[in-house]
Amino acid sequence: MSTAAASPGEVLLRGRGITRRWGGLVAVNDVSLELWRGALHAVIGTNGAGKSTLINILSGEFPPSAGTVELLGQDITAWSQPRRARAGLGRSYQRTTIFPSFSVLENCRLAAQARTPRPWALWEPAARCRASNAAAREAAERTGLADVLERPAGLLSHGQKRQLEIAMCLATAPQVLLLDEPLAGMGAEETERMLALLHELKAGHAILLVEHDMDAVFRVADRITVMVNGGVIAHGTPEAVRADAQVQAAYLGGHDGGH
Repeated sequence: MSTAAASPGEVLLRGRGITRRWGGLVAVNDVSLELWRGALHAVIGTNGAGKSTLINILSGEFPPSAGTVELLGQDITAWSQPRRARAGLGRSYQRTTIFPSFSVLENCRLAAQARTPRPWALWEPAARCRASNAAAREAAERTGLADVLERPAGLLSHGQKRQLEIAMCLATAPQVLLLDEPLAGMGAEETERMLALLHELKAGHAILLVEHDMDAVFRVADRITVMVNGGVIAHGTPEAVRADAQVQAAYLGGHDGGH
């Protein structure tokens, strides 16, 4: 597969008719979406709407019962999660997946090495791999962690840990970022830093954001998909979604921020 950069504005990730059944339960029902470079696409919905299941299918954690997933124009529906990651798909999780006893730099370096393992370089200590170290430092700096490179990840603030998760994604050189509730548990100041980071990252990536913080979503998203009971009830610009009567009745008006 070619990993050449797609032209600006091109669709980098596409899901068509994605459906996932668990026995008699339809967790995701015929969902289609497109992620464009230079745009942030938010998926919102109440708990149980199918958001996390959708992101898990896109990232390759488990296959869809029906539908297809395309990355850079190639069908990757049957690809494993590691293969998708090597091809340019990065993802973060609701719960932090960092290595607490390792430094910020070591966490980022491990992520970089996972994308380009070098089994033939058995004689070379991993810490000396120039490419991995360079990717790790650049990712940490881009996410505002340059001043804490040597700090154990477990000692970071909650907001910094979420920044580190995104840094670990960036260290794998992704073109598409799937971010599952990166603002969860953040205070106002940390939220502002994360929103600024997302805005900066948008220029070079296609971003899918699953998030409960509605104020943040409507500030940062270019497109929004609203899910209820596994299906899509609305899709469009933030303005169009906010004005949608069905969305107001099912979600925005009847729930406190989606919790």
